[in-house]
Amino acid sequence: MRLMFVWLACAALGCALPCTGAPLAVIPNQGSATLSVVDTASDRVIDDIPAGSAPRGTAVSVDGHRAFVSDAPSRSLLVIDLVRHRTVEAVPVGDSPEGVDISPDGRWVAVAVEESNEVVFVDTGDTANRHVVKVPGKNPEHAVFSPDGRQVFVSAEDGRTIDIIDTSAWAVEGSVEVGSRPRGIGFLPDGHQAYVATELADTVAVIDVAARRVIGKIAVGKRSNGVAVAPDGKTVYVSNGGDATVSAIDVSAGRVIATIAVGERPWNMALTPDGSKLYVACGRSNQVSVIDTRRNVTMPAIAVGKLPWGVFVR
Repeated sequence: MRLMFVWLACAALGCALPCTGAPLAVIPNQGSATLSVVDTASDRVIDDIPAGSAPRGTAVSVDGHRAFVSDAPSRSLLVIDLVRHRTVEAVPVGDSPEGVDISPDGRWVAVAVEESNEVVFVDTGDTANRHVVKVPGKNPEHAVFSPDGRQVFVSAEDGRTIDIIDTSAWAVEGSVEVGSRPRGIGFLPDGHQAYVATELADTVAVIDVAARRVIGKIAVGKRSNGVAVAPDGKTVYVSNGGDATVSAIDVSAGRVIATIAVGERPWNMALTPDGSKLYVACGRSNQVSVIDTRRNVTMPAIAVGKLPWGVFVR
């Protein structure tokens, strides 16, 4: 799935450490109700920000001042002021909100709401302005914008399909069957293909976006889950929750070229903008595993809060 966001500067976080100019990684910790902020130059936690009761999906405004965080206990999308370290609004979205993504232009936040089988779109400039789209798939987990922002792909955990929302009409325009229990979604940078982890099939489905059909399936590890796509579009990474590994897929060859051991229950992931490091949230280890993607080896892990749900890097 696309898990990048735009952040202004270290000063927006009130960091105690000097700004290195390196990208920052943010980890929502579902079990400790915080966002851990990591300096990717040193791979050290430089800040912890309170975030509701059980933060999961997270996106950040284009100006870097606000985080949009799904919080299941409050049935809301929290708007967190990153400068003042506090929640300034709780936008009701429904029972069990999970994955969050922001449109490429920063205008809309998409929230997958599991219990109501909906995707709620919230205007980042006016949170009272929203659209609610019912999806056919049950228990949607991720709702991910295409690179051009014209479509949103939605994975339904209790199903076999990806539902496709047309953002010009705010309506479902089609579905693609991918396999049992689809989870993470990632688009190639040019948007012509999407990769979907199917957890109970231990595979990744490759979708031709224009044709809306699966053109290949790639075997990965057990309980495939999160997806991250390299900035150059040459490699797709998939976390395997059942065997504590990450699979690296060569896009041109259509096969796994490396399997890297990480912490327990790897979940959602993100790459640095240059693609040199992959940060993997490992829920049962309470850590983030760091992979050197040039050598496909792990670096020292980073201890964070309890039950980290994902990683978001800029």
